[in-house]
Amino acid sequence: MIPAKYNLRNLRVRWMTTLLTVVSTGLVVWASVLCFGLTDGLQYALKVTGHELDLIVLRKGATDEIGSGIEQKVAREIASLPGIAKNEQGQPQCSVEFVTILTKPRRNSGGTVNLIVRGLESIGRTLRPGFRIVQGRDIEPGKFEAMTSRSMAARFENLAIGEKIEVNRQYFEIVGYYEAAGSAAESEVWTDLRDLTIARKTPAAVSAVCLRAESPEQRDALTTVLAKDKRFQLNAIRETKYFEDQMNQANAVQYIGYIIAGFLIFGAMFAAANTMYAAVASRAREIGTLRALGFPQGSILLSFLFESVVLCSLGGLIGCLGTLPFNGLSTGTANQFSEITFSFRFGPRVLAQGVMLALVMGLLGGLLPAIRAVRLNIITALRER
Repeated sequence: MIPAKYNLRNLRVRWMTTLLTVVSTGLVVWASVLCFGLTDGLQYALKVTGHELDLIVLRKGATDEIGSGIEQKVAREIASLPGIAKNEQGQPQCSVEFVTILTKPRRNSGGTVNLIVRGLESIGRTLRPGFRIVQGRDIEPGKFEAMTSRSMAARFENLAIGEKIEVNRQYFEIVGYYEAAGSAAESEVWTDLRDLTIARKTPAAVSAVCLRAESPEQRDALTTVLAKDKRFQLNAIRETKYFEDQMNQANAVQYIGYIIAGFLIFGAMFAAANTMYAAVASRAREIGTLRALGFPQGSILLSFLFESVVLCSLGGLIGCLGTLPFNGLSTGTANQFSEITFSFRFGPRVLAQGVMLALVMGLLGGLLPAIRAVRLNIITALRER
């Protein structure tokens, strides 16, 4: 076998082409990992939102909360159904909620997006994963107050603590920021249910009921009762299924990311191949000498592949490290009628994908030049200068 230090010395001697290949590979891996981290963050935000025992109850035929409407009297009766879990205080974990859309401008970047404003009672906040107030205080019913997440306040106007948002000519003051384990709930503005229905002038109607069942069996039984009982005739959807349907958008983003990454990888492979072809051309005499000394073709092939893999691996490592400052950075995307806020996530799986991309680029980019190297005629190669 040819010693590895021989290849490393050649990379050092050809430092300019080595640097250019490392930089180009690093940029490709950086861009690809950013795409993967974006997709992973969106999928996480949607996945963590759902709970296996939770149901979202909508009007028959409605597919989302925005297009749903339920009489508040009927919605209140749902809490009395058997099979609904209770909290430590013995209250049914059943939340009557009203959802409306508010158009808000982005901070510093222009343009407007639709945001969800959700009216709910205190029991509803406890149904969200990891809910806690991180700054300010909780809203007080009757005072037309609201709360949101820090990421929403940073991205949109009038959502900072002390500022006010207008809903149908009624102003709601932001009094606190909350967290909800990075779920889609952090993409909303929350206020008191009664205050929001008064502002929207729909005191007798709500959008949906969110509830938690005691067990999977009770969840299925509640689904049947809500659909068939003449008092209700409502559509109860498993919360996990509800957000799985919305995850189709995340999958679309992922496919687009893979397509873009494919084009970038194709270009980087050409850069690596060009570097290795230049190395073969400039070292023809060395290759002939190695052949004359008895090194087998397989060793020379592996030697050139090793160089290519080292080049691309260095670029891949730099590209992966370059994405770390973006880890946890909040961004958002349109989802049906509204904006979903989520964070870039660069976990071990995403970074491993970046490293694998670099290795694939190194192997495929170096294969043809390595084959050319082992096919050189020994006598012709030794005559090269």
